[in-house]
Amino acid sequence: MDQVLFIQTGTGIDVHGQNVTKAAVRAVENAILSNSMPGIEKNLPGERLESMKVNVRLAVPLDREKLDIEKVKEAIPYGVVTVDVTDGGMATSSGIVLKDKNDENDLMYMVNAAVEVGY
Repeated sequence: MDQVLFIQTGTGIDVHGQNVTKAAVRAVENAILSNSMPGIEKNLPGERLESMKVNVRLAVPLDREKLDIEKVKEAIPYGVVTVDVTDGGMATSSGIVLKDKNDENDLMYMVNAAVEVGY
């Protein structure tokens, strides 16, 4: 990305089920869902949404190998999306194991996201 126009941040949590992808998608949605970008097209090459680049940076606590990058990309509605993953976030006790929620243990996963938009 040559020019970053703005960065949005968010946090996503999977309280039961230890699903790092679910937490990551929620983090991205948290970052972008309460934002509007009027005039973004005028700041993009060719004034086209297709020329927008979006880089998603994720900090995940565990199960990095289980992260479904394609599902994370689907949370971004426009542009060419890349995803960078690093260690981070948090895994902490939910205080209860719920087998009907597919819990393998009592951990809940928290993922942090930074969504960079530019061209």
